Amino acid sequence: MPNDTPVACRTRAYLDGNLVAEGFPIAEVSDHLADPGCTVWFDLCSPSPAELDAISEELGLHELAVEDVLHDRQRPKLDVYDSHLFLAVYAVALDPASGLLDSTEIDIFVTRQALVTVRENDHFDIDAVVKSWDTNQNLAKYGVGWLLHGLLDAVVDGQFELIQSLDGQVEQMEERLFDDKPLGREWQQRAFALRKNLVDLRRLALPMREVVNSLLRRDLHIVEPALAPYYQDVYDHVLRVSEWADSLRDLLGNIRETHLTQQGYRLNTVMKRVSSIAAIIAVPTMVFGFYGQNVPYPGSQQPIGFWISTVLTVVACMGLYWLFRKKDWL
Repeated sequence: MPNDTPVACRTRAYLDGNLVAEGFPIAEVSDHLADPGCTVWFDLCSPSPAELDAISEELGLHELAVEDVLHDRQRPKLDVYDSHLFLAVYAVALDPASGLLDSTEIDIFVTRQALVTVRENDHFDIDAVVKSWDTNQNLAKYGVGWLLHGLLDAVVDGQFELIQSLDGQVEQMEERLFDDKPLGREWQQRAFALRKNLVDLRRLALPMREVVNSLLRRDLHIVEPALAPYYQDVYDHVLRVSEWADSLRDLLGNIRETHLTQQGYRLNTVMKRVSSIAAIIAVPTMVFGFYGQNVPYPGSQQPIGFWISTVLTVVACMGLYWLFRKKDWL
């Protein structure tokens, strides 16, 4: 996850539910944590291994958790260690350029007094999380559990907004499915990209159910009873996102099958029309070929022969045309 770019860091300290410090160096974190009533949050964006090692020593983080941060693309999960919890979650959005899913891994360390967030890039708007904390500062007295809820709520809300957007795209594809104009390559590319986005979103959202549900366990001592309804609301949103993604994926599969059925129906209709026209053309070919034989026939070498062949051709062609129209082949 880390790269060589300078790390971006944000820090905050709360004491008894009040914001007492902000923007202080990470080296001062231990000074704030010396007060048992103080809660600290700091955020790192693309930190280097050396910076992670320094933080690990500062907070006593487990080496396996730090290793998970260094190796990106972790599965969304919750690991429980003796001194802290480690969470890996993903914020998602659509890339405007490609239209594909853009996911940002957020690794979270949770101790009794501290919340540490490590982002792999700046695609996730951490300012929105800070704004949410400021809006609901009356819950700041619950410490780390309140901070963690604000972060998870922002991540899950982003997933919920994305699934709503994908649902709108699926509806647009449904509306175009029964247009008289055949769907072209552009529609097929959109359908493929949409299905890929749904699969990727489901892969990231489905494990979040286990993560949030595990946080509600009382033996972890993270969620105070007063915060339980807030975490339950996040859990409900996670369930809706994963179930919604499943239903949209199935619906998109049905749309694709319907599209293939329509293509087969159109091909069958075209083949019937071509075959009908070929049958009508075969009649004059047969009549004129018969009258072109070098043997005597009624009206041979007489004007009446021309009219007989013409009438036969017209009557036979009109009869075939009426028959094919009656069968809805033309």
